[in-house]
Amino acid sequence: MVVKAGWPALILGFVIAVSASAGAADTDARNLAANCTGCHGTNGVSAGGIPSLAGLDRTRIVQLMQEFRDGKRPATVMHQLAKGYTDEQIEAMAAWLAKQN
Repeated sequence: MVVKAGWPALILGFVIAVSASAGAADTDARNLAANCTGCHGTNGVSAGGIPSLAGLDRTRIVQLMQEFRDGKRPATVMHQLAKGYTDEQIEAMAAWLAKQN
């Protein structure tokens, strides 16, 4: 088998593309979660009586958001806010918030 000179560049390009894609997804999730800062604090760390989201279990955040969205959990405003997110967006936000301290 003959390895052409283009293979290393192709492999490097693939690695860079995958890394950039992962970075972009993380940025997108962070941007979505930024909508939560007004009540839940910067990076999900609350300074007041509203619960912090930072460091919560990802599956718990997803469950809560879906319960708010689907009207299964009582709320003052969260049920309306949660309706604006898809399951994929909720998953992304939850994963990002779970990684925060």
